[in-house]
Amino acid sequence: MKRLLVVCCLSMVALGLQAARPVGGEYIMLVGGPSMYQWEKYKAFPHDHWWANFVRAARLRTEQLRGQVGPDAKITWLIYRQGYEDRAKQEHQDLISLIGTVRDKFNINLIWFGPGKEVIDYLNNGQPRDQLKIADFEYFGHSNRACFMFDYSNNIDSACKSWLHENDLKQISRRAFARGAYVKSWGCHTGESMSKKWYAATGTHMIGALGKTQFMMEELPILISEDGRWVN
Repeated sequence: MKRLLVVCCLSMVALGLQAARPVGGEYIMLVGGPSMYQWEKYKAFPHDHWWANFVRAARLRTEQLRGQVGPDAKITWLIYRQGYEDRAKQEHQDLISLIGTVRDKFNINLIWFGPGKEVIDYLNNGQPRDQLKIADFEYFGHSNRACFMFDYSNNIDSACKSWLHENDLKQISRRAFARGAYVKSWGCHTGESMSKKWYAATGTHMIGALGKTQFMMEELPILISEDGRWVN
């Protein structure tokens, strides 16, 4: 009987982390920028060997969503532009145009942003939120327990100038989100603090990692800390 109770409890937790997806609404992928080699090359474990770490993960997730919600559902990418303009010089490639090919392939509403405040502005007012609620919001990028870091190690070694901090979340309108919206940060450490602040500010649960995550080439980010797990 005790074993059955434990199994039931674990099943309920799993269902909570796989929230039912609302019908309709906007699906938003927030994508941070990659770090620069000039800052990372001396580190024991450098970040972002591949410029498309976060873009690739967002593409994989978008492909999943297209299969679930159809070709005409509104999927929006909010991407930190300066990070890809800067990294393009290192790569000797036009990364902005390459990202544009993903937009065209998956019928994405592509929005470039700079300061973190522009992310909040889009969530609140980027669409008429009385008509088009946010059904899904997911983050792909660098993060710590309290902050999304959009340009980590881009302009400044191991620091950032563009971010969304947990103390800024109260500026997000609760009315922007659909009931039962699915929200997840695929970055490191979000579940250690920011997820709680997100719920307090927006009334929606954000799934976040305890510990570190690793961005992959052919699958969505995975947990890599010994005791890591997803929480909301």
